[in-house]
Amino acid sequence: MGRYDTGGHLHYVGRTTALAAAAADHPWTGWSFSAGWGSRQTLNVTLVEPELVVEVGVDVARDAYGRWRHPARWYRARPDLTPVDVPTFTPS
Repeated sequence: MGRYDTGGHLHYVGRTTALAAAAADHPWTGWSFSAGWGSRQTLNVTLVEPELVVEVGVDVARDAYGRWRHPARWYRARPDLTPVDVPTFTPS
């Protein structure tokens, strides 16, 4: 999952289940991410364009950068919102 900061840069903020269809020329192309807090395993990343806002449930556990440590639970799509409507990400 990603959120924009006040400068318009997209930040990784947490993980979800597998997604389909990678996007070309994505800003995170070639990046890798940790599979979880305290893990050395890396995630297989599927890059997508940030076009859909969804409502998720997360617990309060965050890492030193403000990212959620545990997978988010899907609640519902929010077609009434765009990515710029989501509050900006402020790293810890």
